[in-house]
Amino acid sequence: MGLFSRNVEAAQLETVDASLQPYYAGQAPLFYLSDTTATRAEAMSVPTINRACSIIQTIGSLPMNVYNEGTGMKVEPMPRVINQPDPRIAGSVFWSWIVSDLFFHPTAYAYATERYADTGRIRAMERIAPERVTIQTNAQSTEITAYMIDGAYIDAANLVVFAGCSEGLLSRAGRTIKAAAALESAALDFALNPNPQMVVKSNGTSLPPDRVSKLMQALSRRIKKSFVYLNADVSLDSFGYDPKNLQLNEARNYVALELARATGIPAYFVDAQQSTFTYSNALDKRRDLIDFAFRNYLSIIEQRMSFADFVPAGQKVRFDLDDFLRGSLAERIAAYKTLFDIGAITTDEIREEEDLFS
Repeated sequence: MGLFSRNVEAAQLETVDASLQPYYAGQAPLFYLSDTTATRAEAMSVPTINRACSIIQTIGSLPMNVYNEGTGMKVEPMPRVINQPDPRIAGSVFWSWIVSDLFFHPTAYAYATERYADTGRIRAMERIAPERVTIQTNAQSTEITAYMIDGAYIDAANLVVFAGCSEGLLSRAGRTIKAAAALESAALDFALNPNPQMVVKSNGTSLPPDRVSKLMQALSRRIKKSFVYLNADVSLDSFGYDPKNLQLNEARNYVALELARATGIPAYFVDAQQSTFTYSNALDKRRDLIDFAFRNYLSIIEQRMSFADFVPAGQKVRFDLDDFLRGSLAERIAAYKTLFDIGAITTDEIREEEDLFS
């Protein structure tokens, strides 16, 4: 009985009640219903956003490590939940979806499905789509008092909340996304119907309805041909604008640049701006990507996974960016030599960094 009581007490100590966090304006589920807010389907139909989301989801492929805050040493073995939160799928899939949720929405969610019996820490969790989650706040709308998934109240201690730093792309750039989606739709319409809108006019008396119907059917079959013959009773005129007069390409390029700004991705990464990648500057551009696009997402995930319901006090979770920012072999050898000469690294550590033990 005493052991059971200690386990229950430990489990209570190693949980985080998500309902105790503050509420910030713009996080209400009602903003999804705004006519200025785009949907994920609309956003992903735009090539610029699709490309930007794919780049952001690269974070999901980066490994994470647990470190001792006092010594800075890696903690081994570390909990499997860090790099494979959901045992049913690869960890990169889980984290890619969490990152994309933070990209599009103000908050990402996961739900604890397993806990360790001795500590109560989370052993496994599954991703919950933000559209499924609703909240209740206090009378002052300053704190969240309850969470619901699919309309049913849940134990907030089992909800893992990755609170974002903004309203989410669908809200803050909703108008621009809708404009881009409309331009894509217009481009498709012109591709399917390259001819301008045609109008058939009678040159004399009004034609009977049955003859008009037959004439329109005949024209619809022949209009794609090189030429069409009409008798003196009717004439064929066109009106409207072609893509060149509408400056459709220019409008799409402008919106692509605006969306690159909204996503925080440098324009040359989403091909919204011309740029020349070379072997010498590719690493610098990756550092720019980390500093100006990835940093917020990395920090949100690292700090939430460092809470007491995942790792003990005195430990922290950090992404391993070494492979992503890996320089050329010559650069690495020069760095290893410098570190080895001052005694900061050993031969075995160099072999481990270069994966030479396997």
